[in-house]
Amino acid sequence: MPIDIHSALNQTFGFDQFRGGQEQTITQLLAGDSSLAIFPTGSGKSLCYQFAALHLPHLTLVVSPLLALMKDQLSFLASKGISAASIDSTLAPAENQQVMARVRSGDVKILMVSVERFKNERFRQFIGSVPLSMLVVDEAHCISEWGHNFRPDYLKLPAYRDELNIPLVLLLTATATKTVKRDMATKFGIAEQHIVQTGFYRSNLDLAVVQVSTADKNTKLLQHVSSQQGAGIVYVTLQQSAERVADFLCQNKLNAAAYHAGFDNEKRQHIQEQFMSGNIQIVVATIAFGMGIDKSDIRFVVHYDLPKSIENYSQEIGRAGRDGQASKCTTLANLDGLNTVENFVYGDTPELIAIEFVLNSIRTERQNGNWELQLVSLSNASNVRQLPLKTLLVQLELLEVVRPMYAYFAEFKYKFIKPKDQILSQFDGERRSFVEAIFNNTNMKKVWGEPDFDALFANYASDRGRVVTALEYLQETHGIELETKRMTEVFAVNEAALADDGLAQKLHQYFEQKEHKEIKRIAALIRFFELDSCLSSNLSGYFDDQQAPEQCGHCSVCRGQIAKLAYSQQHSWPDDEKLSHGLLELKSHLSGKLSQPLSNELLCRFLAGLSVPIFARNKVRPLEGFGLCENFRYAEIRSKVETLISR
Repeated sequence: MPIDIHSALNQTFGFDQFRGGQEQTITQLLAGDSSLAIFPTGSGKSLCYQFAALHLPHLTLVVSPLLALMKDQLSFLASKGISAASIDSTLAPAENQQVMARVRSGDVKILMVSVERFKNERFRQFIGSVPLSMLVVDEAHCISEWGHNFRPDYLKLPAYRDELNIPLVLLLTATATKTVKRDMATKFGIAEQHIVQTGFYRSNLDLAVVQVSTADKNTKLLQHVSSQQGAGIVYVTLQQSAERVADFLCQNKLNAAAYHAGFDNEKRQHIQEQFMSGNIQIVVATIAFGMGIDKSDIRFVVHYDLPKSIENYSQEIGRAGRDGQASKCTTLANLDGLNTVENFVYGDTPELIAIEFVLNSIRTERQNGNWELQLVSLSNASNVRQLPLKTLLVQLELLEVVRPMYAYFAEFKYKFIKPKDQILSQFDGERRSFVEAIFNNTNMKKVWGEPDFDALFANYASDRGRVVTALEYLQETHGIELETKRMTEVFAVNEAALADDGLAQKLHQYFEQKEHKEIKRIAALIRFFELDSCLSSNLSGYFDDQQAPEQCGHCSVCRGQIAKLAYSQQHSWPDDEKLSHGLLELKSHLSGKLSQPLSNELLCRFLAGLSVPIFARNKVRPLEGFGLCENFRYAEIRSKVETLISR
């Protein structure tokens, strides 16, 4: 019998009616049609999967990019009496086992995980044994290379969906241009009629761009936030800026706190809870703060520094006024921070020599057609940051050079909680012999022992998968405590594709194009802030919403205030002698420590103050020349280094 969705909405969630787009999305899902829902921030995307999950027969698996987001949604579901859980890095082994047991028994309807969890050998063994009704991808724009927060691991989700045979998919996002929308739908085979997009325009947000010099920023910020009632977020680019600006506000008798990724989890959690409960009025934060915040009464958002892109700007202002009440979104704008935003982009582009290092690693380390990778080790050895290294690996997959086979932990160890004989007494026949073989082929060192997978295969012909499953079961039944370390990914190598002489150049070209695209995205942001026509209308148009009014009447441009951004101070270059001395000091410091020549690009990154694995490993930051040119744009630093080297 078909369910009465309006009555179910009221009974379970206590809402009298659906918001725009929710009913269509839920109806499509319950009819078995995979869907893409694009709703503005704070307009109820999550309800679509929460409602549908309750009326589907099996587990709904939700992939979410942030722990804070998961915790927030789990609290909401618990308040509605809906059985949901997460498997994440904060859980102790016993809690993990408890969640898995509840999922297996059918007690949990919604399970939340990060995309990285799929690399976990133990998780894949587990989730492959559980019937699944729906895969939900939150912040789904991360799937698209054309999106602003592209995350390489998200590209693998369509393959995971096929592997796990999940019949239904729901993609959720607030920020998707026409290109990103098409890309997401294609990757999951979602029909155009099943893309649900509500209007992007929000009539309660007042958008303002205020041109201000760096010297006057604090004064302008203080004037602005002092005149506001209620809670607010001030966004900055750098961690040290978050602390400096928060201190300034506190000194001026405002209730403010800094928040950034450099704080430990406990401190971040405490600040977030204090903000949510109203004990802290203003949070000064890097973009690490916000995605997990479901606070409806944020009255103002200030961009103290330039955001990274129009998409980031849109997401960040979208945290204001979710209760529908008037809220102010103000950008204190000049071009002084342009180099900082751009330099983040340049720091993520691997050098050609680094890409060749990765390809040579595959050529020299592959065995029997397979190549094994530990990400942190390869990142350090190749001098490629971890995120671009993941992107490089995904590109190698797309070019069919490598194919992911599986991931495993290089180290397994366990200790007995119950006596060995007591554990064995639970089993009969072949199963008992198998468990006994595991114990007999374990290298015990005092309390902990490491199973010898090769010996088990040789002596008992049991593959690794069966041993891992048995160890998991013994932990679940409290016979042993299991620990795993050193995640290792295994790829099958396509020898012919790897032999392509132009492969490194092709990959480098891809990264250069990506770099160019990101720099263009920043330029588009500057153009947006300098517009002479309605900001709200242009922002909506950027996200393919043609329904917004041409003039909103509540943005700075509609009030006749057109911004023209400029540098508020001109920096002078350090003299060439000082720069040359800094570079010589770096060469001396790294002498004999590098497996490759010290390139011009590394010299540029040193002067720009950009951190790369080689610098971190060799403690380069304290050197006098590090960051000497951080106030200049990267292209200018490049020219300067070329001039110095050519002398």
